[in-house]
Amino acid sequence: MDERPLLVVIGPPGAGKSVLGKQVARLLRVPFVDTDRRIVAQHGPIATVFSERGEEWFRAAERIEVAKALGERAVVSLGGGAILNQGTRDDLATQRVLLVTVSPEAVQRRLGGAVRPLLTDGIESWKRIVEERRELYEQLATRTIDSSNRTAGSLAHELAEWVQREEER
Repeated sequence: MDERPLLVVIGPPGAGKSVLGKQVARLLRVPFVDTDRRIVAQHGPIATVFSERGEEWFRAAERIEVAKALGERAVVSLGGGAILNQGTRDDLATQRVLLVTVSPEAVQRRLGGAVRPLLTDGIESWKRIVEERRELYEQLATRTIDSSNRTAGSLAHELAEWVQREEER
């Protein structure tokens, strides 16, 4: 039997996908996989990969890591732009997908001075990216939650219970 994630977490940069995914995985007692972290472990910081090799190269490496992660029994967090790949979107069509949304105000507090290669104009870049990807995110989502004003801990408990109920079906 093929393994598959219990939950795949998608959403824009700064939404809290990794923090939330890690907590849900802990509650479900399964591994947590962050595809961006795997890329960093193999190729170095994402900002460096973007500047030295370009976005196209990064997206190809990302696709490889996403495909591997979608074959694991885990909670999987994808980078914000992973859904731009058609193969990834096709793969997600058969998965339980959580879209984590966040308000511009909350994301501005979270990102602070973090270096994100596609956020060259700060929050304005973020708003533009979110708007460009919104329809894809929404089409892929099995469930959507907003992380702007709730703690990751309370969201994680709610989501772990949801996944457990879904798994029992």
